[in-house]
Amino acid sequence: MPVGTQATVKSVSPDELKALGARIILSNTYHLHVRPGEGVIRELGKLHNFMGWNRSILTDSGGFQVFSLSKLRRITEEGVHFQNHLDGTPTFIGPETSMQIQQDLGSDVVMAFDECPPYPCSYEEAALSLDRTTRWERRSREWWRNQPEADRPLLFGIVQGSSYKDLRELSASSLVEIGFDGYAVGGVSVGEPENEMMKAVESCVPFLPTHAPRYAMGLGTPPQLVEMVARGIDMFDCVLPTRIARNGTAFTTAGTVNLKNAPFARDPLPIEEGCKCPACATFSRAYLRHLVKSEEILGLRLITLHNLHFYLNLMREMRNAILNGSFAEFRSSFVAGYRAHNACDNNICS
Repeated sequence: MPVGTQATVKSVSPDELKALGARIILSNTYHLHVRPGEGVIRELGKLHNFMGWNRSILTDSGGFQVFSLSKLRRITEEGVHFQNHLDGTPTFIGPETSMQIQQDLGSDVVMAFDECPPYPCSYEEAALSLDRTTRWERRSREWWRNQPEADRPLLFGIVQGSSYKDLRELSASSLVEIGFDGYAVGGVSVGEPENEMMKAVESCVPFLPTHAPRYAMGLGTPPQLVEMVARGIDMFDCVLPTRIARNGTAFTTAGTVNLKNAPFARDPLPIEEGCKCPACATFSRAYLRHLVKSEEILGLRLITLHNLHFYLNLMREMRNAILNGSFAEFRSSFVAGYRAHNACDNNICS
């Protein structure tokens, strides 16, 4: 899912996203609550009409933003009190508040409210956080269940438990008992080593039903996506395609390419030969480097379109490989080829 934090995927129009093949995007409950406010969006026809996007929208619960505002927050059983990051206004989000905001936004898929513990944290801290998250997710489910059936979006629960295998198993089993339309793995890509990230997924996926979507939140680099699919994950969101494009960096099957680098000044080739994105279809690396170095907006837009195409196409290739029984070979070839070259640093996922 391309990330449209503030009801826009940065520098890309809805029509361009459709042309790339995007079928669902993610928007941010906390940021839209703070600005312009869910009341404004509801009055203007809800999020689809507000942003001109007539395909699916998933909104997060606000839990991760509460995690990132740790210095400004106070957690109680009811929810989280904090100062918003714009002007310090006292703000509260709890399970019912989060669900109401997402309902007002008109999302197609909403996330239960959770607490994302930091990495590292002690077992005791992780266990207390998980207990509270499970209670919050149960309350989210109850709020959802009490809405008119015609107004209910799909509701996903979020597995937590930090880096502790037994807590991840407990969280997954508890969520399945509560019952959700889909299940997300949260609390990953928060500063932990990549092997810990993989272990967190491996600890809980076997306990999640195969008939429901399984979603790894906030991930990841291209080889991480491939490895997560190999472990049973179906859905992802990630800011990397747009974030690193704004720094002049593009994804290719052989790793990342920093188009600011001098060797590209006279390079007549596209970012990646054979790529069918709008940038590669028309423009050379030399031209894109010129745009980036000149701080022309077109440069970051074209690299963003390329990176989004790369991610969406990677998912298409994995779906096709699964359908024709060649995923194992695809996985081995892609990961080896990507990591053998200038692969993207895992730290930029955080």
